[in-house]
Amino acid sequence: MTHGTPADASAEHLAHSSGRSFGIVSADDFKSAFREHPGGVSLITADAGDGPVALTATSVASVSVDPPLLVFSVSALSSSAPTLAAAETVVVHLLEADQLPLAQLGATSGIDRFADTDAWTRLVTGEPVFHGVPRWIRARVLNRFDAGGSTVFVAHAVQVNVPDTHSGRGLVYVNRQWHHLGEHSRIEHP
Repeated sequence: MTHGTPADASAEHLAHSSGRSFGIVSADDFKSAFREHPGGVSLITADAGDGPVALTATSVASVSVDPPLLVFSVSALSSSAPTLAAAETVVVHLLEADQLPLAQLGATSGIDRFADTDAWTRLVTGEPVFHGVPRWIRARVLNRFDAGGSTVFVAHAVQVNVPDTHSGRGLVYVNRQWHHLGEHSRIEHP
């Protein structure tokens, strides 16, 4: 009988079926491997009926355009985790460099992220959305599954807010620091 998470079981099955055994990778080594790999920064908001929550995430990724699906993960230690586990929908704010204060707000523990009532509002469908973020996606959660100490969410985009112009100043997080993309970081094809 196999114990542990489905991810553990899959790794164990792969190791046995391939005839190879996997070494133990420490949490520090794993974090170091990803430290130089930049992640786009998003602010995820939701309200399952007990008040709004927000958290900053670098795990958001599109996985399909037809249907329009995205994934993200949330640590079980996050104060927002219980609300996200119960929410039917979320709003994923895709942050640009100008929205760094929102990224910092969602990444700060122990504060009321919705104290400034002038900074956010609710969509007609009830989800909290922050002002000044030109690019956001409202999505219906289709599936959640445990993966280690986190929950992975699969969500279907049901509404997208996209501006007519593009700033080209995406916000990324790499090596424990915020960075912005722009013309200065563009690499030309030969």
